[in-house]
Amino acid sequence: MPPFSERAADYQRRIEEFLDRRLPAPTESPHTLHEAMRYAALGAGKRVRPLLVYATGEVLGVPRGRLDPCAAAVELIHCYSLVHDDLPAMDDDDLRRGRPTVHRAFDEATAILAGDALQALAFEILASDPGLGHSTTARVAVIAALAEVCGSRGMAGGQAMDLAAERARPSIEALETMFHRKTGDLLVASVKMPCLSADRVDPAGCARLVEFARLTGLAFQIRDDLLEVEGTTEIIGKPAGSDQARAKATYPALAGVETARNRVEELHRQALAALAPFGSRAEPLVCMAENMINRQR
Repeated sequence: MPPFSERAADYQRRIEEFLDRRLPAPTESPHTLHEAMRYAALGAGKRVRPLLVYATGEVLGVPRGRLDPCAAAVELIHCYSLVHDDLPAMDDDDLRRGRPTVHRAFDEATAILAGDALQALAFEILASDPGLGHSTTARVAVIAALAEVCGSRGMAGGQAMDLAAERARPSIEALETMFHRKTGDLLVASVKMPCLSADRVDPAGCARLVEFARLTGLAFQIRDDLLEVEGTTEIIGKPAGSDQARAKATYPALAGVETARNRVEELHRQALAALAPFGSRAEPLVCMAENMINRQR
């Protein structure tokens, strides 16, 4: 079997093709809204969350066709969250993935509607796609796992905490809680959905995978904060230093760059320890963690 880095390229093509099929065509009315949805979802992302779905599926032996709806849904939720996060009322960013944000490429109202529609499409796919299988119980469990991390106790709540932390100085514990909700919970859903899609659900194994995703998600967000300090706009694809300009609470700002780096390394070790019982089967997730934590953009 080729290394996961090669398989990941196939998965990226696979999810791009799936999303292209499921997103409304720009020739379908309302044209501008559908163009904005496709602009937000296609062609530019790293596809970290879908790759995590496929990697977890490999560990558990879940067929790829059963993973496609989960991978698409979690990516659509992620894309919707970016569209809304970039809005003037939120982070007010002009660049995302190296190109104008949706509200800059189109307009603010279209961006809001595009985000709403991407979120709705995510749940439509999970509710109706035949690839997910015939088990109604499993389908409902998968939908619930994604819905659980989207609301006020998950991603939306994390964004609210992030906005409240601007020009404030929260504790490191409060900052990590915000990171878990804003970023980590969607990564947790990316491993939970394959667990719930497996022919046999192993609660203990699922708990270990969830812990891996929780720890890796926190490290991923701290790494994002470090890139804001150490990266350039050209490399990271969004305005470097924008968090500092808005006096946002970030890990390097609160604890220092060296402490932030050490925390990433500590979380990485703990995440790999959670995978230890899976042995060599965990190779896809080990590779994912390395890529997420050592990324440059």
